[in-house]
Amino acid sequence: MLQCSHNYQNWKGIFIKTFINNMRLRLVTSLAFTLILSLQFTPCYSQDISPQNTTDIICGAERMNLYINKLKDKKVALVINQSARVGDMLLVDTLLRLKINVVKIFVPEHGLRGQADAGATIDNGVDSATGLPVISLYGNNKKPKLEQLTDVDVIIYDLQDVGVRFYTYISTLQYVMEACAEQEKPLIILDRPNPNGFYIDGPVLDTTLHSFVGMQPIPIVYAMTAAEYAKMLTGERWYSNAEKLSLTVIPCLHYDHSKKYVLRYPPSPNLKTMTAVYLYPSLCFFEGTVVSVGRGTDAPFQQWGHPDFGSKAIYSFVPKSNMGSSKPLYEGKTCYGEYIANKPKDALATIDNKISLEWLIKAYNWYPDKEKFFNNFFEKLSGSKTLSADIKKGMTEKDIHASWQKDIKHFKNIRKKYLLYADFQ
Repeated sequence: MLQCSHNYQNWKGIFIKTFINNMRLRLVTSLAFTLILSLQFTPCYSQDISPQNTTDIICGAERMNLYINKLKDKKVALVINQSARVGDMLLVDTLLRLKINVVKIFVPEHGLRGQADAGATIDNGVDSATGLPVISLYGNNKKPKLEQLTDVDVIIYDLQDVGVRFYTYISTLQYVMEACAEQEKPLIILDRPNPNGFYIDGPVLDTTLHSFVGMQPIPIVYAMTAAEYAKMLTGERWYSNAEKLSLTVIPCLHYDHSKKYVLRYPPSPNLKTMTAVYLYPSLCFFEGTVVSVGRGTDAPFQQWGHPDFGSKAIYSFVPKSNMGSSKPLYEGKTCYGEYIANKPKDALATIDNKISLEWLIKAYNWYPDKEKFFNNFFEKLSGSKTLSADIKKGMTEKDIHASWQKDIKHFKNIRKKYLLYADFQ
């Protein structure tokens, strides 16, 4: 009897020790998994301007504990591209590993892998890595159709925007919101910081110029994240059936609008560096003119030029077909102009928290045939019927900026109602 009691005590002790060790292992594993999901991974993105330290920012997609239960036993559609990541893993791969039933992927301009040309037709197909159907929300199918959402229970939107009105991801967002409201499909936005979210500038869109590069009366740089913008679209009833949308926002942690967030991956093929992201609001005006912004080179949106500027400038570049620019403007021709990225940091537009018109005005003055400098796209791109006229009649950059301020002030009063994060000063 004593022997049995002794053996029982030994087995009891072994059992307790084993149980405790297993619980410790589970706890360590759980903590490690949580840490992996919340880590700020080292960016693969070229950082040629030193931003403020933003390594503590956690994007919405990484806060999986806040939304994973909303996806269980649901048929899930994703609106994503290569920027939708949890750490260094694509969101779709992460969800599939967690046994979430992802049934299809919707992609914006530039496609799933972010390699298609701006404005290029994106064909529907199948993602070779996951076998999931991929549906383009560009070209003739900007808004998800009824039959495309019939087999879907919930939609997740996770795109890294750059916070510029004519960058078309917010137009895709609005069309997705409209479709979800009409078809009563819940929408979850996994929010991400706005790399240009620390200032507001540019002409507020004239709504008679409504297009895919400008759908709402907001400035070119509007300082809102995708989730904040979505809240404004809904709150202001700027799309049909807005009151019917079931919207869930997973916000970022430790982000505010005073921070300059470094993107981890290029959001599209021609914004290759943070300098390009910062210069994009100023240099994209050239897309509505005869001037090249360096598409087809290693430094798009970091330079500008034209073949006829040889007598004005020493710097030159030659556009060639490459990934993201299959037939760039002035392909194979030498363009003369300026390389902006090598300017001192205090010369960059974003340091003064405003769009620069310096290069647009200079190029206009250099171009010999001024009646042909602006093309038919410029008004829609700028959202203004007066900007080209102001430049033609020789208005100064300061006076043009002053002409925007009344509309910007009105926008700011609307915007502040929908902010999720502390504003810049």
